[in-house]
Amino acid sequence: MTFKLKIIYNLLEIKFLKFLFKNNISKIQKIKWNYFLKKINQSPFYQSFIGGSFRNFPVLEKKDFLNNFDLINTKSIKYSDAVKVALKAENTRDFKPSIKGITVGLSTGTSGNKSVFLASENERAYWVAAVIDRVIGWSFKKRKIAFFLRANSNLYESVNSKLIDFNFFDLLIPNEINLKKLQALNPTILVAQTSMLLVIADALINKGLKINPEKIISIAEVLSKEDKHYLEKIFSKKIHQVYQCNEGFLAHTCEKGNLHFNEDLLIIEKEYIDKEKKRFFPIITDLNRTTQPVIRYKLDDIIHEKLDCQCQLKSTAIEMIEGRKDDVLKLLNINGEEVIVFPDFMRRAIVFSDDNIVNYSLTQVNENELNLFVAGEIQYFEKAKNSILEILKKLKVSNIIINYNKKLDHKKGTKLRRIKNEFKNSN
Repeated sequence: MTFKLKIIYNLLEIKFLKFLFKNNISKIQKIKWNYFLKKINQSPFYQSFIGGSFRNFPVLEKKDFLNNFDLINTKSIKYSDAVKVALKAENTRDFKPSIKGITVGLSTGTSGNKSVFLASENERAYWVAAVIDRVIGWSFKKRKIAFFLRANSNLYESVNSKLIDFNFFDLLIPNEINLKKLQALNPTILVAQTSMLLVIADALINKGLKINPEKIISIAEVLSKEDKHYLEKIFSKKIHQVYQCNEGFLAHTCEKGNLHFNEDLLIIEKEYIDKEKKRFFPIITDLNRTTQPVIRYKLDDIIHEKLDCQCQLKSTAIEMIEGRKDDVLKLLNINGEEVIVFPDFMRRAIVFSDDNIVNYSLTQVNENELNLFVAGEIQYFEKAKNSILEILKKLKVSNIIINYNKKLDHKKGTKLRRIKNEFKNSN
C-alpha cells in the first residue's frame, strides 16, 4: 500500500470508528487498546506487562522514558544512535535521515533536555490522517501551508501532496528573511508558535506584510487568553490551537474554539494537583504509537479542565494549558515556609493591572527575587509590579524583590514561557 493510500485508509478508519460508536470513547479505547497490545510484544520493557491489566503498566516520567529508550522501542534502536542522527539533522538542517526506515525526531523542549521520538511510515500516515481530520480539514482545493518550527521532520513533510503544499520555516533563520519568504508564499494556512505569530502580527501592523491566511493555528507554546484575543484582533480570524508534543498529537480545537483531548486516539488519565480538581497533569497512552510505545507517560504540563464546552465532542475539554510544572513559582513567606504560586495567578495579576499590557515576562531568579519585563511605558511595569506584590501580600509573601527587565525573557528558537522559574535550587 502506498503512503497516500495509507493516509486515506487511516482517515476513513478514524471517521468510521467515530460514526460507529457515536463518540463512545471508552468503547473505541477498549478496541484500540486490545489491538495495540498485540503490536508491542517486541518491546522488551513492556513484554512482562502485556498479560496484565492496564493499571499494572508503570507510570513513566520523561527521565524514566529516556533512560529505558533502548528497551521500550520495538525496533531495537539505541538511544545513542538515534541522538546522533537527530543531532546531525539539527546541525545540517537536513531533517530527512532516519534509522531502519524509522523517522527520528529531536526536541530540547522547554526544559532544555533532549527528547527523542521515533515514528514508522504507518505511524506517520496515521498522524497525517488525524491532522487532516482534526486540524487542516479535507479539501480538493490546493492549499499552501506555512509551518514555523525550530526543527523540521519527515513526520511534518508527510503532509505534502498535490493538494497540500507544505513549506517549512526555520525559526533559527532571521525573522526578516522568514517574513519575506512568507510574503512570497502568502499561505492559505499559517502554523506557528505564539511568539512567532506575535512577530508576524507586528509585521502586518508596522512592516507592510500583506498576507491573509484562511486558517491560523497556534502550536508548541502556551497560548494565553490575552495573546489569543490580540492575535484574533490583528488577523481578524479565529486562532485555532494544536496541542502536540513528542509523545503524540494530544488535542485540537473544537467548533466552539476550545481544545479537546483526542481521546479516541489516546487514553488520558488525570493527576489532579489542587483541591478543586481543576488543575491536573495528564498521563497519556497513545493507542497508535507502536514503534516507540507511549504508555502511561506523565507530562509535566499543568492543564486546566473545562467542564462547560457546548460542542458535541465527548472528550475532555481544556480551559487552558497553564504551563509546565517547572514554571510554578516557589517563594518563602514571612514564616520561612514555601508558598506555591501557579503561573496563572501571576499572569492574571500582570495583564489585569492595565489593559495596555500585552507583552511581558516574569522569571524567578532567586529564592525571593523576580525579573519582570513589561513592554511600553514604565508606568505599565509599575502597575504590574504593584499588582504582583498585592497578590503575594495575600499569600504572606512580603520580602520579595522585583527587578525591572529591559527586554522579554525569551531566546529565539526556544518556546516562549511568559511565567517561569529558573531558580535552580527550587525543589
